Amino acid sequence: MFEIAELGHKVSKTDYLEKVPKLRTQLLTLQQQLRTQDFSVIILISGVDGGGKGEVINLLNEWLDPRYMRTNAYDSPSDEEQERPEFWRFWRTMPAKGTIGIYVGSWYSAPIASRVYEKINDAELQTHLMHIKELEQELADDGTLIIKCWLHLKQEQQKKRLKQLEKDPETAWQVTERDKTHLKMYDTFVGVAEKVLTETSTAKNPWLIVEGSDIRYSSLTVGQHILDKITLHIETLQLKKSLPAPVYTPQVIHGNQPNILDSLDLSLSLDKKTYNEQLNHYQGKLNKLARKAHEKKISSVLVFEGWDAGGKGGAIRRLTHALDARNYQVISVAAPTDEERMQHYLWRFWRHMPRSGRVTIYDRSWYGRVLVERAEGFATEEEWTRAYPEIRNFEEALTRHGVAVLKFWLHIDPDEQLRRFKEREQISYKQHKITEEDYRNRDKWDDYSLAVNDMVARTSTQAAPWILVEGNDKRYARIKILKAYCEKLESMLD
Repeated sequence: MFEIAELGHKVSKTDYLEKVPKLRTQLLTLQQQLRTQDFSVIILISGVDGGGKGEVINLLNEWLDPRYMRTNAYDSPSDEEQERPEFWRFWRTMPAKGTIGIYVGSWYSAPIASRVYEKINDAELQTHLMHIKELEQELADDGTLIIKCWLHLKQEQQKKRLKQLEKDPETAWQVTERDKTHLKMYDTFVGVAEKVLTETSTAKNPWLIVEGSDIRYSSLTVGQHILDKITLHIETLQLKKSLPAPVYTPQVIHGNQPNILDSLDLSLSLDKKTYNEQLNHYQGKLNKLARKAHEKKISSVLVFEGWDAGGKGGAIRRLTHALDARNYQVISVAAPTDEERMQHYLWRFWRHMPRSGRVTIYDRSWYGRVLVERAEGFATEEEWTRAYPEIRNFEEALTRHGVAVLKFWLHIDPDEQLRRFKEREQISYKQHKITEEDYRNRDKWDDYSLAVNDMVARTSTQAAPWILVEGNDKRYARIKILKAYCEKLESMLD
């Protein structure tokens, strides 16, 4: 694979100085055009030590408008990053649509280093690469253009480059003991890198392998590649927009169609005395378990979905009453802001992931993509259909990191919902909860029911199953939720 980058490509200083002004102008013009586009660009600069990654990145920052790009450099994860799933630190720096993000030390660095140092085996490396390909596929499906460049050097060239850097007082600091160690492990490193690049060079997200022995050649090659890739991506999207949009025909719902929600017994209830006894018991139990989980660095993500007036807010308040206010946050999810619309829909949820031992509670969540956005037509059929595996991958990343994930659907029937709507209208401090849209949504009850049924069937996993809560009786629902969370923490602590 790397033979193509060991041919001794060079560019003379004269040719370089002649070509750079035109390339810079084209890149800046294209960058301004990108500002009007509905996608972002991620540029990964990777390669062997001494391959010129820093020089290329410095030139890109010099050539492009820094207002619309950001360079993200990653080394060993910080304490804050270690306490969250591995992709968290990359998600939080994703470039907004119309902008460019340059990554050095990307999501490839840790798997390659871990395999070189034999901290993981080949099977574990393949698992890491599978998750990377899933991440890149999700970003690409959302329109993100990922440009991956690998700067390569032969071993003798790498040795020579490091010596040159070490001799110059201005660059000597760049050569570390780790670089010298890596030089001795060159064959191992290149062997692992070849496996990684072969496995992750896909049709949508291919790798460009560039010879790094001559900085003029590598910088021009990378710059031209970026220009070509962005230009082609814009042209492809324009062609796609010119084609007729596919027409989504909603599924016809038959009255006798089986639905998992119909299996719930909504007559289940608790009398006030039993409720108060169990509320006191489970809140006390949860308080103890949550403190133990905090000590053991076990974090939790709780998702609350359900019908309007289904009792989510009341259930959340009974749950947080048992928690230390310093260790939890409640995220109330509404329509995305302008900033959030400029990102992948999962971005705003990734950014709120809790540190180890803490709790994040979502009052509505990423499931809006397959519920309200599906039922109301805010997302295309292609978008909400591919969201099912994206959500499963997202939640798997959390559970793989050791996060306790609980997902509650609070179910009530239409008559109980209408009763609660009328009740809210009579209570001054609850009137703000009722809008015309709430009543309008009742007309789409069957559409939402079908969406919920599909959601449960396609996103309920062994590690993160849906907990369906019979919610006509608020007391019963609150106790079931508290009990489920206690049982989950007990199993995690065991």
